[in-house]
Amino acid sequence: MTGRGRPSRTTVYRRLDQALAELNQRLGGLPTPHEAREIWDDIWHQEAHHSTALEGNTLVLREVRTLLDQGRAVGAKPLREYNEVRGYADAAQWVYGQALEPDIWHNGDLITLNEVRRIHHAAMTPVWDVAPHHDATEREGPGSFREHDIQPFAEGMTPPSWPLVPAQMEQWVADVRTLGKQIESAADLDRPLPEELARIHAEFERIHPFIDGNGRTGRLALNLILVRLGHPPIIIMKRQRTTYLSALRRADIGDYGALGELIARAMEENLNRFILPNLAGPARLVPLAALVDREFTLDALRQAAQRGRLNAVHGPDGVWRSTRKSVEAYRAAKHRRPAQGHPEEVP
Repeated sequence: MTGRGRPSRTTVYRRLDQALAELNQRLGGLPTPHEAREIWDDIWHQEAHHSTALEGNTLVLREVRTLLDQGRAVGAKPLREYNEVRGYADAAQWVYGQALEPDIWHNGDLITLNEVRRIHHAAMTPVWDVAPHHDATEREGPGSFREHDIQPFAEGMTPPSWPLVPAQMEQWVADVRTLGKQIESAADLDRPLPEELARIHAEFERIHPFIDGNGRTGRLALNLILVRLGHPPIIIMKRQRTTYLSALRRADIGDYGALGELIARAMEENLNRFILPNLAGPARLVPLAALVDREFTLDALRQAAQRGRLNAVHGPDGVWRSTRKSVEAYRAAKHRRPAQGHPEEVP
């Protein structure tokens, strides 16, 4: 543990390795979207919300759920923002579908250049239809590499000149292929897997291959690599934006530890959604992510815990934990309240 009680990076990596071994050896691998629909659906809603919010989208999670599940745009946000979420969700749905075909990749081909373009096209077309980038030419639309230079970022990162983008993206895909071959052959990696993933993600963002939508496309590409490795997709939460950007800046100078730790924690949280419901007894404390079901989202359980309506504990690692038994008690109390004549808004 660190001085503040937060688990060390080494501990986080070790826990992740144990969770991955548990998933593969005890549970037979990652359940497909058909086998664990409620969990995958909640991850889908959460990712579409948080990943677009990182880029400034203002839709709240309730609005995202209504848009994706019912096709209704509630609230009074610009059409561009609804289309940002819809496009991202469409691209993420295709990415998640690759988990149905865990053996689709071979020879280390975890992702291809055409698939990167496909992700960008799916994510950006809906928003481009109503608010195209003001500097884009006809050849720089969704799915096409930029033909503009991008000014250096304030943090110091300088994307390559646009004529270099195709070659550098080919090299990026080759680097991912090399990593895939190493994993496939169980070879020793140069650094822990989360830091290899951090290196790949940071390099994509450095290249900045598109005129717009690079952050969203980079996170979706990372999740495609993860699901093809048999791991769940990750979610970088909007509250982590400052930490995420700081970790990317450190990765730009070759320090992948902070970004690797962020990725590892996100991997572990979503792994717990799949693993712990299968292993935990009704009275065992588990992270709230493992207790999500069709009625209660992660945000709803977290709000109930914070308000004292759900019996839960807030660990020194910042994670809320409860039990299936406590959730069932909360569910029963929630459904009793209207019958007693005391209607109350419940998260």
